Amino acid sequence: MTNDPWLERWLPLIAQRAQSAPVLELGCGHGDDTDTLTRAGHHVVALDVSDDAIGIARARVPAADFRHGDVREPFPVADGSVGVVLASLSLHYFPWPQTEEILTRIRRVLRASGVLLCRLNSTNDHNFGASGHKQIERNYYRVKGKRKRFFDAADVARLFSTDWTVVSSEELTTLKYGKPKVAWEVVAQCTPS
Repeated sequence: MTNDPWLERWLPLIAQRAQSAPVLELGCGHGDDTDTLTRAGHHVVALDVSDDAIGIARARVPAADFRHGDVREPFPVADGSVGVVLASLSLHYFPWPQTEEILTRIRRVLRASGVLLCRLNSTNDHNFGASGHKQIERNYYRVKGKRKRFFDAADVARLFSTDWTVVSSEELTTLKYGKPKVAWEVVAQCTPS
């Protein structure tokens, strides 16, 4: 894996919104972002479906609170208890209604001024499955045995059209996996009810 410092520019916003509350990280993988967040002084509750990934992350970042779990299940934090939820390339495995339901649950655990920082596969991410695979539904494919969703600008706008205010939305390229990977980087704030 290649260095992927995408989170650095968001650290001031994360500090402002998290304050003393934990940051909830969905799909922490091997703990790359968890490490960045804990080094910046945040208490991180990090969730991943893979026990192997959690084992690696726990060894790398012993200060974080790692939990085994699926983002489709209840989150390990109370409603209204976090200022920031981070979901980097972890919300793209699901049918559209399930993706929307996950966003609703993310909104519930955030405080009123809370933000979601996420990266979403782009429909321009041809190196990692956005073309040449069996389509399940619009922009949702079976890629090497896994289901993966890819987002265009309209999908991003639609996903955050209810109960969210998009603070930033950019289509960017990372070299995290060696080859160029195109993803949407989105920061969305809860809209008051």
